[in-house]
Amino acid sequence: MKHTNSLFRKLSGQFFLHNRIRFVLACIAALYSGVGGIIVSWLLKQLIDTASGAEGALSFKFILLLTGADLVLFILFFLLDLYTRPEFIRRAVIAYKDTAYEKLTQKGIASFRDESTAAYISALSNDVTSIEANYLSQLFSLVSKLVMFFGSIILMVLYSPILTLISVLVTILPLAASLMTGDRLVKAEKTVSDQNSSFMAMLSDTLAGFTVIKSFKAEKEIYRMFVKENRRLEDARFSREKLRTTVGMIGGLAGMLAQMGVFIAGTYLILTGHDITTGTVMMFVNLMNFMIQPVASLPGILAGRKAGRELIGKLAESLERNTKSSGDAGISCLKRGICLKNVSFAYEEGKEILHDINAEFAAGRSYAIVGGSGSGKSTLLSLLMNPGADYRGQIRMDGRELRTIDPDAIFGITSLIQQNVFVFNASIRDNVTMFRDFSQEELERAVRQAHLDDLIDERGADTLCGENGCALSGGEKQRISIARSLLKHSSVLLADEATSALDPKTAWQVSEDILDQTGMTRIVVTHSLEEELLKRYDGIIVLKDGRIEETGTFNELMERKGYFYALFTVSQ
Repeated sequence: MKHTNSLFRKLSGQFFLHNRIRFVLACIAALYSGVGGIIVSWLLKQLIDTASGAEGALSFKFILLLTGADLVLFILFFLLDLYTRPEFIRRAVIAYKDTAYEKLTQKGIASFRDESTAAYISALSNDVTSIEANYLSQLFSLVSKLVMFFGSIILMVLYSPILTLISVLVTILPLAASLMTGDRLVKAEKTVSDQNSSFMAMLSDTLAGFTVIKSFKAEKEIYRMFVKENRRLEDARFSREKLRTTVGMIGGLAGMLAQMGVFIAGTYLILTGHDITTGTVMMFVNLMNFMIQPVASLPGILAGRKAGRELIGKLAESLERNTKSSGDAGISCLKRGICLKNVSFAYEEGKEILHDINAEFAAGRSYAIVGGSGSGKSTLLSLLMNPGADYRGQIRMDGRELRTIDPDAIFGITSLIQQNVFVFNASIRDNVTMFRDFSQEELERAVRQAHLDDLIDERGADTLCGENGCALSGGEKQRISIARSLLKHSSVLLADEATSALDPKTAWQVSEDILDQTGMTRIVVTHSLEEELLKRYDGIIVLKDGRIEETGTFNELMERKGYFYALFTVSQ
């Protein structure tokens, strides 16, 4: 996969943004980690030559002095590594996830209808762990092992070119073994990522639909589905770990054979009278570790880096899909109204949901959208907040085509109340303010107008709402949603079956709360045909099979005795 898009570059660039000094210092520490092993091999040679009385050997005291200096340097570079590498990785991961999540929040509303949120959860948890281990951490291993490899060769050449040639030849075996398995590691890592996304999606669905599972007594079936997905994930992880272990064992075996080959060759050279000492042979055997380790692990490191880049690219591609449209016009509030002209829409080609819709919503007025199930009520409402939707016709806000308006401006003036209001596991205050700062006067006014004051007086504004508002009733959650809209100073309030899950008394109260609001355009999709409430709307739009069948006030529609009259009569 070629990564040429700007988002991939931006995501991968976050690792080093304001983090380069730590990276350079950590690389220096990794560099000495490679050099240090070579120095120890050289000191080992000097000790053996001194002990055996070889010609030109260094004095024992001088070797001890050099060993002490090496130990001091090792401690200093160890401390440098300790205070730079973990901090570099911490900052890199934070910046990466922050940037990815910021981009995620910029996607259109449709993204979370058409895409799996579990894929993003997996990308920002399991995949990040893999990127940290196989991409970021391996940067320093790569530096250290390259220094080991080339440093070892340089030292070998200085002492015995012929034994160096033999050493290079025997490293072909571990190199070939590693190259044969490197690409398989990339595929195995991607398989684990895909299976983890599938597992997270299943887990999210089953927990969200727990009530449905219990009501239909489907526990055994769901359990079997869980077992199946769990096994697939763990099998993928097992295959990956088995492959890693196999690679390590092959590399280790090949390395052992290579070391023995060098040891035998060195012994032979000594026995045949070549100018080589026992210490030199032992140094070569020890240096073979620093040649074989990089050769054996380099393909795995490169494969891990490639797998990390694949995961970054996978997230970048997901974040680029369904991005919000980039209108250039702004709108601060709705002054004149919303006009739909010949609007048609289909989720799938050839399956049109709405057909030639023509409607007008005057600013500051209230409207009800009614009709049978599947008539297109919710679809019509959702188009008003989705400038990226591929509809035909025109949707105009104060005369401006919806597609040309900046989505942020649309979200700024519009609020949506749905049947299931999402409430964070935070305080009532934070759920009303959506974690933003408002003056106490503004907050109290919104709470009062949304009729939330009794709840706050009883429990307090700092009371936690529980996971998805489990500590609140349906009516209390709906009032929180209304208060959010008021605090936001929305010009348009859209309500999509907001009262369908509430008991009749609470549903009536919430409907009145919405109708009592002034200064905003209210468009309400409702299944409840209560005469007293319907009379309060300035207009009623009646949908049938994706088309507008009738429009008018309650009294006008009842006098016509058409489709609305039949719906209303049947509902009583």
